[in-house]
Amino acid sequence: MNRRRLFLLLPVVCLVAFWSSVCGQSRRFGVMTYNVENLFDTCHDAGFDDYEFLPTATRQWDTRRYRTKLSRLARVIASAGGAEPLSLVALCEVENDSVVRDLCRRTRLARLGYEYVVTHSRDVRGVDVALLYQPLRFRPIAVEAVSVAPPKDYGRPTRDILHVTGLLPTADTLDVFVCHSPSRLGGLRVADDYRRMVAERVRQLADSALTYRATPYAIIMGDFNDDATDPSIAFGLRPHPSPEIAAWALADVKAYYAMAANLKTSEGIEGTYKYRGEWNRLDQMFVSGALLRPESSLHVTPQACQIYAPPFLFTKDTRYGGVKPYRTYLGPQYNGGFSDHFPLLLHLAF
Repeated sequence: MNRRRLFLLLPVVCLVAFWSSVCGQSRRFGVMTYNVENLFDTCHDAGFDDYEFLPTATRQWDTRRYRTKLSRLARVIASAGGAEPLSLVALCEVENDSVVRDLCRRTRLARLGYEYVVTHSRDVRGVDVALLYQPLRFRPIAVEAVSVAPPKDYGRPTRDILHVTGLLPTADTLDVFVCHSPSRLGGLRVADDYRRMVAERVRQLADSALTYRATPYAIIMGDFNDDATDPSIAFGLRPHPSPEIAAWALADVKAYYAMAANLKTSEGIEGTYKYRGEWNRLDQMFVSGALLRPESSLHVTPQACQIYAPPFLFTKDTRYGGVKPYRTYLGPQYNGGFSDHFPLLLHLAF
């Protein structure tokens, strides 16, 4: 065989090998988004206001508590995947590369082989977002972090939007967007405007990416600090509610559908975050319509989106009744839990 013909066959051989490596496994493609509540290390990062998460601060954030936090988060990620690791895990409220590396390399996740990408935002506290991925199911080919400048009256920048384009075993590309919008704290109107600006920018990025895709697959996820019906999402991202399963074949392949709008909830758990006794759905997942089409090589399955809330992730709400997330801190008091949010899971299949 001449060299030119061999050269032309190499991409095909690589693709076959890539797909063959997962053929013997389940065709599930699990995705999770999780606000992990202040995953900081114990060292000061110059230029950022992370002083409250130091051993000498009021919170007394030391090595023992840090390692406990890592172990607990690894338990959540591993248990959510079950017998097969989740393909993608979006994380909000991570401080830097170091904490994500420790999570992937120094906990039970080490045996699962996750790789990761992390933003480096100008957030005042140094908080970033990250994406963990299984290399045999999602192989990044492009990564970008996009900043959204704050309104003049707001002043402080929010976390960057993380955009990762990856190759699937089917040779299709999947565009993944991870977002952590500005906080609701203080109830400021300008913060509402900033969240809308972030959502609009995510929409622009997704539209631009999908314009060039033969198969426009996209997943947008993260902590938007708003419900899907709030103005920032409804008028910024402009998603459609997820249609009934029978109508999925009619989905607009380049529109975005709110998978958490028809969320299947557990008894007593109606959201991913609880504030003063009220459940909120601040964590969101949106998919492009192409992923709703039954004939697509990667598609969402019935009852695709759910809150992941096994018993070890919640505790009794003695003040307001029912249950609430078992969080790491209650104000400045160490509580020893996992996070103040529940994760969202999305089940897709090849």
